[in-house]
Amino acid sequence: MLGDDAELTAAVLAAQHGDENAFRAVYRAVHPRLLGYIRTLVGDTDAEDVASEAWLQIARDLDRFGGDADRFRGWAARIARNRALDHIRMRGRRPVVGADETELTDKPAESDTAGEALEALATGHTMDLIAQLPQDQAEAVVLRVVVGLDAKSAADTLGKRPGAVRTAAHRGLKRLAELLGVEAAPGGAGGTVVPLDGVPPQRGRTPGAVAPGGVTQSRPRTQKDM
Repeated sequence: MLGDDAELTAAVLAAQHGDENAFRAVYRAVHPRLLGYIRTLVGDTDAEDVASEAWLQIARDLDRFGGDADRFRGWAARIARNRALDHIRMRGRRPVVGADETELTDKPAESDTAGEALEALATGHTMDLIAQLPQDQAEAVVLRVVVGLDAKSAADTLGKRPGAVRTAAHRGLKRLAELLGVEAAPGGAGGTVVPLDGVPPQRGRTPGAVAPGGVTQSRPRTQKDM
C-alpha cells in the first residue's frame, strides 16, 4: 500500500508510462476510499459495478491526467461521481444516501464535535452513520474524510464552492458526533456499525510502501489486472 503522497504521485507517473505494477499500486491505494464514496451515491448492491466502470475510464484516460496525488484523487473522484450519476439516471433512481433532506440550521459549535467525529471515523465508524446524513453532507464528509480531498478539490468534484463544501462537511461531522453519542449511550439506538472494510488509514499514516515495479509493455488494463 502506498504510504504517502510522494509515492502515489510517483506511481501515477510510472503508470502513465506503461508500468502495470505501478497502476496496480495506484488502484490498491485509491480504490477502497473511492468505493466508499460510490456507495454513498448508489448503495452497496451496485457500487462494485460502478467502481469498475470508473476504473476503466481512469485507465483509458490516464495519459491525459496531469498533477500530483491530491489532483489524482480529485480527478478519480469526479470520474466516479459522473459514472455513479449516469448509473442513477439509467436506473431511474435517486441516490440512496440522505433520504432525510432536512438541513441543519444551527451555527457551528465552539466545541470540536467535528474533530471528535473525525477521530471516530478514523477508527472504523463510517458508512452506516454517513448513510444517515443528507446527501450533500454525506458527499462532503466522504470526499473530505474518506477520500482525503481538500475543500477545493472536493468542491471541484461536486461543482460547488469550497465554502459550501466546508459548511456541509462541518454540519455532517457535527451530526455524526451526535449520532456517535447516541450509539455510545446505554440502551442507545445505534446498534452495530459496519466499518468501511479495506479502507487504509489516511494518507501519510501507512507505514511502509510498495514501490512501483519495473516498466512493462503497455496494454489495455482490465479489472482483473488491478
